Amino acid sequence: MSERVTADEGRTPLRRVVAASLIGTTIEWYDFFLYGSAAALVFNRLFFPEFDPLVGTLLAFATYALGFVARPVGGIVFGHFGDRIGRKKLLMLSLVMMGVATVLIGLLPTYAQIGVWAPVALIVLRLIQGFAVGGEWGGAVLMAAEHGDAARRGFWASWPQAGVPAGNLLAAGVLALMAGVQSEADFLEWGWRVPFVLSALLVAVGWYIRNRVTESPMFEKELGEAEVPPKLPAMEVIRERPRAMLLGAGLRVGENISYYILTVFSLTYLVDVAEESRSLALNALLIGAAVQFFAIPGFALLSDRIGRRPVYAFGGLGLAAWSFALFPLLGSGSNLEIYLALVVGLVLHGAMYGPQAAFITELFPTRIRYSGVSMAYQLTSIVAGSLAPIIALALYTEYRSALPVAIYVGIACAISGLSALLARETKGVELAAIR
Repeated sequence: MSERVTADEGRTPLRRVVAASLIGTTIEWYDFFLYGSAAALVFNRLFFPEFDPLVGTLLAFATYALGFVARPVGGIVFGHFGDRIGRKKLLMLSLVMMGVATVLIGLLPTYAQIGVWAPVALIVLRLIQGFAVGGEWGGAVLMAAEHGDAARRGFWASWPQAGVPAGNLLAAGVLALMAGVQSEADFLEWGWRVPFVLSALLVAVGWYIRNRVTESPMFEKELGEAEVPPKLPAMEVIRERPRAMLLGAGLRVGENISYYILTVFSLTYLVDVAEESRSLALNALLIGAAVQFFAIPGFALLSDRIGRRPVYAFGGLGLAAWSFALFPLLGSGSNLEIYLALVVGLVLHGAMYGPQAAFITELFPTRIRYSGVSMAYQLTSIVAGSLAPIIALALYTEYRSALPVAIYVGIACAISGLSALLARETKGVELAAIR
């Protein structure tokens, strides 16, 4: 990344801001996705051992979903204070909360050791994870978008988005390494814990890097010009920007559902339905996440040139079609076809996720932007990403076919693609001019 936008006196160089957003977001999503991967692979046995494997997995996914329920609450709370006292302080807090919760999950006794208190503690820590990540996205995106320039805002704001596959890549990679070098018994006994405890080191690195970044200059200017900061930013968002909220929900629903089908349910499908090895499932996800990491800023840069709408619509409608090829490829028994299924799916998802940060940011004025983007992004998670693995597993269990799952994903992605086509183009708009 070149440092085209240089720092004014006392202002952090844009390159450092983007790097801090990317690294911090990577760490937070590493923690968040680590739980999802473990829920698909081991939590059913360790915390819900009294049930049939698929039912145990369903219960593990239910605890996984609770993190999404907490995300909008985190988005509203962090957005409230982020619009009143600044973006940076809230980002530092979210990083620490996420790290502490993740390390404690790695230290939890299992059901065999303390009975029902094990899943109860797991639920509490998952709620803390969800609350923390709910406040992370809005702040990280705004730090990059508000420091950057209008001409390449899509590109700059996409780097926190790239932290999502980077975190997933890191989580799946560490789990794949542990699973690959251990027997299944050792992995279930203690190996799965190592990636969770390692989060402490990652959080320390993230804290150091983020602490070297100054507050958003656009926020400081807005705060200096305002007579008083907004008392209830969330209520002002609802009152002043209802259309932006609905548009954000439309853009998010397919993107959010498809991502958790590709990265969480696919692991269960490969291991429990297609009877492939855990190593193959994790390696396929690793390859897909690695490719997507580069696809996200690439599509974001394209959206700076040709517009947010066509790039986003391509991703949504393309993934709607690809969902019908996804499961036949995952169940083919061919390693190459399994890799292809996830790589193409995640690249098409990247066509939505790359422009998304700038697209949603450009819908809200500075004084309520943290609350606006957080609510538009996180509220959809309650009915989209949180329920996606549960709905997919329930559909497969009921019909013993992946076709209903493909229809579910296809409809959701089509909604996002059509929402992009119905939206107005925001490429190149000056954030300061949005009132």
